[in-house]
Amino acid sequence: MDKLTVLVVDDEDRIRKLVRDFLVRKDFNVIEAGDGEKAVELFFSDKKVDLVILDVMMPKMDGWEVLKTIREYSKVPVIMLTARGEERDELKGFDIGADEYISKPFSPKILVARVDALLRRSNQAKDEAVEIGGITLDKSAHVVKIDGEQIDLSFKEFELLSYFIENKGIALSREKILNNVWNYDYFGDARTIDTHVKKLRSKMGEKGDCIKTIWGMGYKFEV
Repeated sequence: MDKLTVLVVDDEDRIRKLVRDFLVRKDFNVIEAGDGEKAVELFFSDKKVDLVILDVMMPKMDGWEVLKTIREYSKVPVIMLTARGEERDELKGFDIGADEYISKPFSPKILVARVDALLRRSNQAKDEAVEIGGITLDKSAHVVKIDGEQIDLSFKEFELLSYFIENKGIALSREKILNNVWNYDYFGDARTIDTHVKKLRSKMGEKGDCIKTIWGMGYKFEV
């Protein structure tokens, strides 16, 4: 089985080496970029990038611009790294299409665990498509269609909708959603889920009403 490739983008050599060493120990193939322009060049020249670890503050092109560029063409999982801990920056990253958000300083072991979790979920594709109430979800193709029309979802939005459909009719707490969709013990707050649900509902149009809010608890998917 071929090694999975991770693109590590950070303008600090020390950070790139630290992350690379931990990933290589876990048998990942690692390619590196020290600025945003180089990251975009590498991403599109190497079609086998399975995940991107992306710093926000960089010369030439910052992480936001790199993420926007990648999202125009790819749903590859992206973990954002930043020295900022402000909520608006995290929400901006999720809004653009980031899948995870880790503030510096961080534990390399935790970072690698999140890489493992994201890749495991992205590779657990099922062959068959699921159709429910005019919503078709095809895990193998990573495609969602509403009444036959394809809609554009981020990786995490796709995973969230998959989880809702798999648990249709069941009231799901925010904690349970975080532990299953994000697939690790998340130490943030419920606004992460609420932000993703809001965007998912918006993209689903009228079908977004299938995601019911259970006040004081979480959500439930009902057709």
